[in-house]
Amino acid sequence: MSVGRLEEERLVAGMIELTRQYGRYGYRRTAALLRDAGWQVNDKRVERLWRREGLKVPMNDQRRGGSG
Repeated sequence: MSVGRLEEERLVAGMIELTRQYGRYGYRRTAALLRDAGWQVNDKRVERLWRREGLKVPMNDQRRGGSG
């Protein structure tokens, strides 16, 4: 495996860990957290990997109010 692939796999592992920790964060906030942790990544790269890995932000459980 090339160095780039190994680095990308480490990045994806970090993304998945952050997604577990902060379940409601999307790819933009996750990218910001990765940058804070020292990774040199931009939002587009994180978004591409996010989609490739099938990561999603859980939907809001919208409750309908009663009609009054």
